[in-house]
Amino acid sequence: MRLGLFILSDQQSYGLSKLGGSFFLGLRYDLRMISWLLIVMLVLGSIPVLHPFTGKRGKKFWMLLLGAVVLFVLFFFSVDFAHYAYLEQRLNASVLNYLEDAKISMGMVWQSYPIIRMVLGVLLLAALLIWIIHRTHRWVSKQPYTGTRRSRIISFAVCFLLSGFFIFGKFDQYPLRWSDAFALGSDYKAYLALNPFESFFSTLKFRHSGYDEKKVKALAPVIGSYFNFTPNDNPLSFVRVVEPKPGALTTKPNVVLVICESFSAYKSSMFGNPLNTTPFFDSMCRQGIFFDRCFTPTYGTARGVWATITGTPDVEMTKTASRNPAAVDQHTIINDFTGYEKFYFLGGSTSWANIRGVLTNNIDNLHLYEQEDYKAEKIDVWGISDKNLFLEANKVLARQQKPFFAIIQTADNHRPYTIPEEDLKEFSKVEVPADSLRKYGFESLAEMNAFRYTDFGYKKFMEAAQKEKYYNNTVFVFIGDHGIPGNADALFPNSWTAQRLTTMHVPLLIYAPGMLAPKRVNILSSQTDVLPTIAGLCHIKYTNSTLGKDLLDSTTKGFAFIFDPDNSMTGVVKGDYLYRKQLRSNKEELVSIVNNEPVPNDAEHTAIAHEMEVLTDALFETAKFMLLNNKKK
Repeated sequence: MRLGLFILSDQQSYGLSKLGGSFFLGLRYDLRMISWLLIVMLVLGSIPVLHPFTGKRGKKFWMLLLGAVVLFVLFFFSVDFAHYAYLEQRLNASVLNYLEDAKISMGMVWQSYPIIRMVLGVLLLAALLIWIIHRTHRWVSKQPYTGTRRSRIISFAVCFLLSGFFIFGKFDQYPLRWSDAFALGSDYKAYLALNPFESFFSTLKFRHSGYDEKKVKALAPVIGSYFNFTPNDNPLSFVRVVEPKPGALTTKPNVVLVICESFSAYKSSMFGNPLNTTPFFDSMCRQGIFFDRCFTPTYGTARGVWATITGTPDVEMTKTASRNPAAVDQHTIINDFTGYEKFYFLGGSTSWANIRGVLTNNIDNLHLYEQEDYKAEKIDVWGISDKNLFLEANKVLARQQKPFFAIIQTADNHRPYTIPEEDLKEFSKVEVPADSLRKYGFESLAEMNAFRYTDFGYKKFMEAAQKEKYYNNTVFVFIGDHGIPGNADALFPNSWTAQRLTTMHVPLLIYAPGMLAPKRVNILSSQTDVLPTIAGLCHIKYTNSTLGKDLLDSTTKGFAFIFDPDNSMTGVVKGDYLYRKQLRSNKEELVSIVNNEPVPNDAEHTAIAHEMEVLTDALFETAKFMLLNNKKK
């Protein structure tokens, strides 16, 4: 079957010689499928009454079981072959949606495919394979067995362990995942490598992911009004080409975007936390453009990385969008930085949360650096330390002769809160009374010192970068991947704690001394705004097809969409209020984010709530649409 697909590929002028990586990766996916079957067979065969060679009942059971498996596998692969030939996509769980209109769907299949010939072919091939299995069983059962109990146990253990290894798929911290196929550099190669079982069962949990096209069309004018564009004749097209604006930097600056792990705003120095955990970053904020009302669309690193790179909030309810094979194809404004080298630095592995597929499949000619690419040693499950990550990235960037766009994703501000021994001479842990820790947002000393260590990492990075030639023509951008839940009542109104705004409120800083005048900006902003803002600042003509806006454009409207999949809630922060709605019950609330006063139940605030509800619905429905339709341009 795989060879057949490769023949189809060769007919499309790819050439089999160029698809060797797909072929050998595909064999690993096939070995995983076979290994699952072998493990099930080993377990069932170890049951005495089901032993295939010691009784008639066991023999009958295995002939029926293997016959059913053969039919099922052949049916699955034949449907996959037809599906691939028609759509150039491997079979996925979306085909189950056709059952909702079974009569029409079956009519289309009957009229489009040679069903009778396909069924006869499957049955004939199944009969041949079952006959071979039956003959093989008869031959093996006649052979004398000279093994001992010990040899049987050893054989069972070896087969079990080998199958387990093939299921895991590689020598790495993370197992072989569907996203590894998309690291091959194109959708076509990825689909060739996958098999229908890997593709189907990876997408099964997402089969109800989708959107309501009528709602998206009806709410398109709302999106247009808030993002300052007029929808064209196709209300499902949100593409707008943005020309360079006056006053932008014309030096073709480098860009370093740092996605900061768990950089919760209320725990930092910039918002008056008396524990003063981030004094260095605070000093940078006073020298840069600091957005103090920035929110992540939702909570979680994978969702934060997704929103920052694609410009679309991750509104998948069950799993993150990065784990959905149907959403792996995404346009990103990073590719509009033509003539730039692209880099992504992570101290660990991008197999985490399947983020590898999002990066390598969508960012053109990306240079991806992971744990094994550095000289620094791994310190915990998240890879090398943030300080060493920054220093390793700085060495790479210092060698560049062309402009570059680099992303550095940190991880140390995360359990188990590891601080390397090598840094304890220069970085000193501090002691704080437990009541002060709790009052100002920390659960433990380990958490607070890890937060302080992130600030140490930023300092060491900037000190190293200042010594390099690239520094004076580089825009550094820092944004948290998400916040952390906790009690912020000592610093913010109660709604920030009670409605969990602390999980989404993060610092956003644009830092380019000598090129940008410092200022503190109060506009409500989001992770989705990061790339449009950077592109606008760098005098880049770009295509925006999602829900980001240029925060330095004077016509931009301030608001931030929020989504809580754990509690099935969606909402928006706008003006002085947070609006939230429960998706199942439609229960809604409007609370103040500037004081602890209850919101009056009057006509004025009813109108405010209605306006925010319409905006919330527009952003939510459009985001669901964009997850599956923001294809690479």
